[in-house]
Amino acid sequence: MTDTTIGTCAGTEGLVIDEALWARLREAANAAAARAYAPYSKYHVGAAALVNDGRIVTGCNVENAGLGVTLCAECGLISDLVNGGGGRLVAFLCVNGEGDIISPCGRCRQILFEHGGTSLVLTMPQGVMTMNEVLPGAFGPSDLDSM
Repeated sequence: MTDTTIGTCAGTEGLVIDEALWARLREAANAAAARAYAPYSKYHVGAAALVNDGRIVTGCNVENAGLGVTLCAECGLISDLVNGGGGRLVAFLCVNGEGDIISPCGRCRQILFEHGGTSLVLTMPQGVMTMNEVLPGAFGPSDLDSM
């Protein structure tokens, strides 16, 4: 597990990931969870992340009567990232409707890896971890370069 205070991250133009930033991300994730559309499961999820240019992007889960087409909060967050001009995710967390830190599912870890890489730091129920710890040996864009 990585220390809670990460310090200045490479490629982030001096952004510091500290307790104050985690608090801002948690506040943004809680606000997103409150806006979730979860009439079937009643399980609200909100996600927030810091982008390498200093923006905070968010997402919430959006359920659908055809449960297989439900959108995870992380999908909304990535849409917010891309729609806002792109960039690389630096720090991420997600919460349930009660504000508890939760883990992204395997599918969402893959989606986050695509836009943050191995150095993305995530607050997990176990503490702060790098994406490399959360999704070791991940398959990504560089694997397609050898095709």
